Amino acid sequence: MSAYSKILVAIDLTEEAPQVLKKALALSEQHGAKLILAHVVEPVGYAYGGDIPMDLSELQDQLDKAAREQLGKYGKEYGISEDDQIVTVGRPESEIHQLSEDYGVDLVVVGSHGRKGFQLLLGSTANGVLHGAKCDVLAVRIH
Repeated sequence: MSAYSKILVAIDLTEEAPQVLKKALALSEQHGAKLILAHVVEPVGYAYGGDIPMDLSELQDQLDKAAREQLGKYGKEYGISEDDQIVTVGRPESEIHQLSEDYGVDLVVVGSHGRKGFQLLLGSTANGVLHGAKCDVLAVRIH
């Protein structure tokens, strides 16, 4: 029996995402594991402090649509079926934890910029995922 049977790779949609995806794909091939691709869109209200007296739902819908399109491109490029591509809205750390439980994954792969000092105190998504996960977490160093 292999160590991992389901791997969740949580990516942002920057030019660095392929580094994380390639590592997760290699792991899924080594272990014969199913690969699930996820991206979390942060609620627009978070980015603006939640105090803007306007309807931001159209902007949120546009961000969600753009994320689904980009995730679809990565899915096609890396051979991940549409059924295994997830876009959700919320706080990245908590959404990734929930997805890992909902899908019964045994490894979460995320990117990490390797921040130190003050930046580390502010927290990062990789750090947040690591500290609340109920499964293994691999933080892929992004260079």
